[in-house]
Amino acid sequence: MWEGLDAVHWAGLEHNFGTAQDVPGLLRRCAGPDARDAEDAADDLFNLLFHQGGWICPAAPAALPFLLRLGARADVPCRRTVLALVSVLAAEAGRVAGKFLAPAWASAWDQALPEVLALLAAPEAEIRRAAADILADCASPGELILPALLDRRRTETDLATRLDLVVALGSAGRREPAGPRAAEALALLRELLDDQEPQLRLAAVHALAAGDPGLAERSMNLVLDAVRDPGAEVWRHTSAVEGGVQAVQYRAGTLFADSPASSTSYVLGLLADLPRSRRDSTGGTSIDDEQQVGALAQAAEVLRRRRSPVDSLLPAVAARLDDPNPEVRFRATELLACLGPAAAAHADAVAALLDDNGSTHNGETVADTALWALARMNDGRCVPGLVERLAGAPSAFSKYGIHSGGDHHFPVLPALYEVLALLPDHAGPLLPAVCDRIDATSDERELPRLCEVLAGWGPGARAAVPRLVPLLEHDAGWAAAATALGGIGVEDAGARELLLARSAVGDANAPLATWAHWRTGGDPEQALKVLGPAATQDAARHPHLRKLADLGPHAADLADRLRTLARSEDDWTSVEAAHALWAATGETEIPVRALLAAVRGLAEGHCLPVMLPAVRYLARIGPAARPAARLLRGVPDLDRRLFYFSGWRGFETDESVRTAVAALLAAAD
Repeated sequence: MWEGLDAVHWAGLEHNFGTAQDVPGLLRRCAGPDARDAEDAADDLFNLLFHQGGWICPAAPAALPFLLRLGARADVPCRRTVLALVSVLAAEAGRVAGKFLAPAWASAWDQALPEVLALLAAPEAEIRRAAADILADCASPGELILPALLDRRRTETDLATRLDLVVALGSAGRREPAGPRAAEALALLRELLDDQEPQLRLAAVHALAAGDPGLAERSMNLVLDAVRDPGAEVWRHTSAVEGGVQAVQYRAGTLFADSPASSTSYVLGLLADLPRSRRDSTGGTSIDDEQQVGALAQAAEVLRRRRSPVDSLLPAVAARLDDPNPEVRFRATELLACLGPAAAAHADAVAALLDDNGSTHNGETVADTALWALARMNDGRCVPGLVERLAGAPSAFSKYGIHSGGDHHFPVLPALYEVLALLPDHAGPLLPAVCDRIDATSDERELPRLCEVLAGWGPGARAAVPRLVPLLEHDAGWAAAATALGGIGVEDAGARELLLARSAVGDANAPLATWAHWRTGGDPEQALKVLGPAATQDAARHPHLRKLADLGPHAADLADRLRTLARSEDDWTSVEAAHALWAATGETEIPVRALLAAVRGLAEGHCLPVMLPAVRYLARIGPAARPAARLLRGVPDLDRRLFYFSGWRGFETDESVRTAVAALLAAAD
């Protein structure tokens, strides 16, 4: 097992977190008698040697032979995890550029390959599957791999392992030189398209699709039959998928990802009602429930990427609002919330769920999700429920906002303050409850968020001013109150006096205080004394630049410094300085050039958070922003959604960006 382990100069090798001197001890622990400790050691090795990928570290080729020896031993409790590490390393080695590949990897892999092939004959099916997965993902040519895969395929009886072998055959057959048995492998895969077993037919589509771009579309019914069949659960035991029905649905969905029309047809097929006899006989078993939940998850994946499928998919999604499974009702309602205004025709059906206390396994309730959906539709029927939640009624809304990235839709509810922020049209009936919540909260993080809501509502929240002014007297709440008062922007002598007391030059709190002082009717000179240096000298200057822009022509003396900052390589600094320069002087050449540079990627469908304010500023500039209007004229017609964060934020950002671009086009014309 450990022959040669101590001969490796581990301290001279590097992994993702520094020197590899800890690797030998972890390898030995993987073979220890304590199964939990062995699994922990394997997880640590996974993190050290692979982490998030992007390169093959120098320690990986040195560890490779020992990882395979561990994987070959029946008495090693973590052998599956160890082999999974080999699989991701082998796959990453075939993806990264040469400069990110440890020089010793190629020879180490060549020596390791016969040991991987030998694992295809392991007594345990799960090890044979792990070996097939490694061979599917590695970069070795087909001529070295296909013979062993074909020979194993002839004798294999375990269905899950046969599925992994089929997938591996397809992958290996595409890696040149494929060798003399490539034709045999291709013929076998094509025969499997007519096999009696639906999952083998599906595996064959996966294996062949990359080499036959039209195959997936031609095989749509075959794919749907297999995915919707209860037998799809077998994929949970494979290494290719390692998941249940939802994972099978997702992987099959990737076959159609490049075609909006095919993706839509696939999702409509998933959303079609299951045979009544099957649902009645199962009584809503977890498998059939997972089919429905997964279908909505796939609908979300399609809708988060493209706008064109909305009209086709919306009725099928809305039809799930009365499903007997609360998880399905939640998913359908959450997706309608994401679509927001586009789903407003179904507002009555959503409102019927306001008293639905069904909950998901994560604790989200259908009732709260319905409130959220109505809020996204700007439907006033959400107001009474939100008032109740503000007053302390139980709520499944997240406590603080969640910003998630990545390439998947995560169905989560927003924070309550995020729901309120979208409802300036309903500020009147909501305002008393928001003020009461501000008075009652002891949460230091909630108070600023609620005050940001009032700031966003602007003058529509003026009735809150008498409740906010007393907060200026307390160190714990004054900054939140100042933010709200500045955003509301109405004159108030009491607020000005208290804010002026916190506006001393050099005080870290002074920029906020002097801005709010100015917004409540104060002297612009005091604001300039503080905001000018903060906006042009502080390292984190762009929030100060945004406030400085509110001073308009009063900041004209800062024009030279703003021109310099508008040329900054930092996008946020450049965008906010450009806007402040225009607001102060009316100049357009430098501001438009800076803002145009910030939004250039939007024309190709790329979206960064800084782009939305940049487009809004360009719209304010008006006709002088015609170069940006010409650049972005095609954005409203883009089918691809424009977003940075995933989940509901992606949908909302797409709407906001398109609204801002429409305003720019109108202003420029």
